[in-house]
Amino acid sequence: MKSFVLLCSFVLCAYAGVRLLEGDWVMVALWFVGAAVIHDLVLVPLYAAADRVLVKGAGRRRGWVNYVRVPAALSGLLLLVWFPLIGGRVSERYAGVAGLSADGFVVRWLIVTAVLFGGSAVVFAVRAGWGRRRMPGGG
Repeated sequence: MKSFVLLCSFVLCAYAGVRLLEGDWVMVALWFVGAAVIHDLVLVPLYAAADRVLVKGAGRRRGWVNYVRVPAALSGLLLLVWFPLIGGRVSERYAGVAGLSADGFVVRWLIVTAVLFGGSAVVFAVRAGWGRRRMPGGG
């Protein structure tokens, strides 16, 4: 069964690649190379520096760091995937193909980001409160 699912995913990827490259394949290839270079040379050092600052800022109480890392990573991933729509850099071709307007993606991304951080804060508060209740003599 796993082999069948893997084969289906390869077929789907091949179909998407053929559809993607039937337009301007030089620009698509340039985009992939540029994205890999920018990610490896610019974004990874920025991720590492931001994480280092976050961990050092936490000091000895590092229990909350993952409650910031996870929503930040998910929000960043959504920004990366939907950047053309969030940034408003879409052509009329998008509206023609999708049948949707590109308006409102910034607001939706900000709402999703707020919900991710808010949910993470609630989970942290519940777990921190639960930990205090379980401590002997903790009230």
